[in-house]
Amino acid sequence: MEYVLTATKTEAPAGSYYDKIAAYYDLTFKLNGYGRSLDQYFANYPLPVSRGAKILDAGCGTGLLTLALLRSLHFPVSITSLDLSATSITAARKAVEESPGRTRDVSFAEGNLLSLPFSDSSLDLVVTSGALEYVPLAEGMTELSRVIAPGGHLLHIPCRPSPATTFLEILFRFKKHPRKDILSQTQQRFRMVHEYRFPPLQIIGWSKTAILAQKIQ
Repeated sequence: MEYVLTATKTEAPAGSYYDKIAAYYDLTFKLNGYGRSLDQYFANYPLPVSRGAKILDAGCGTGLLTLALLRSLHFPVSITSLDLSATSITAARKAVEESPGRTRDVSFAEGNLLSLPFSDSSLDLVVTSGALEYVPLAEGMTELSRVIAPGGHLLHIPCRPSPATTFLEILFRFKKHPRKDILSQTQQRFRMVHEYRFPPLQIIGWSKTAILAQKIQ
């Protein structure tokens, strides 16, 4: 599979691309109700973490998923929001600083999903949306699994095949992974908890699903 913007451990052109379009990207996802859909999902399926949990938002973009985490968790945690794009991180930091709640729970880092700045088995939860589509799936899943502690969880929100996804592929220059490959790679490293389909009337449901899995070893 060829990627328009393939991130590797040493080169990350997707970051420079998102530096250019961060404001447009942020506006797009605010208008489509992405945050409200995440709030509903977390209300129905509370995150499997407790007080003091160490959480990574891998590929945080402009912070929409980070903000949803803060709204859904009503106890202190430690969230690291990481992205290739410095411009996106600046936008995410500003959004968090202007949000109500425990903004001190969040720190920011510029980094590569394929070479995460965390030690093995050091995190309780990793969440990611719209980042694995920029990297070879097996490499991305291996690196995410590496940093999650046994018994910890991965929540990834992959793109699913649809006309909306095809449009987003062109717009944001990524490549979706086939669902069977996503499930296979997940099940090699994790125990599947659920695969959630967003309601069809929610715009996020036109292109996304949510997969929660628990690390088995």
